[in-house]
Amino acid sequence: MTPRRARLMFNLWPPFLFTGIRVTAIDARFRHARVELRQRWYNSNYVGTHFGGSLFAMTDPFWMILTLRALGSEHVVWDKAAEIEFVRPGRGTVHASFDLDDATVETIRAATADGSKHLHWFTTDVLDASGELVARVRKQIYVRRKRRASQSADATASTR
Repeated sequence: MTPRRARLMFNLWPPFLFTGIRVTAIDARFRHARVELRQRWYNSNYVGTHFGGSLFAMTDPFWMILTLRALGSEHVVWDKAAEIEFVRPGRGTVHASFDLDDATVETIRAATADGSKHLHWFTTDVLDASGELVARVRKQIYVRRKRRASQSADATASTR
């Protein structure tokens, strides 16, 4: 899938479309993404700031998808855990950027080379238009190399 098509699909995906979340950038290598959320009446909370669930949702799938795209089909990648810290009230347009560097990809690849699972934490800052921190999101990603059919058969045979 091309980055342009991925952006279009994200922007039409109901959890993003109906909360006002927009993916504004995905680079050609799927190593960078940028997302923004404009404040509207339907994504504001009781006190007139961004709804916390929307702030969290705007960061949800990206680390898993970027990691999966970087590692390729020989790995299993899942979201494992997440947490959000609300730092200040979010008003207006807020944004978050995701940058997966080569060093992190190689660290994960090395940690899973023998078939072991690896849990990796990523941190994302949600910033307002003036660059002030609104929220900090941490996502833990589970990664493991896929087992080949011969490995599964060998493991089954050795347990008999």
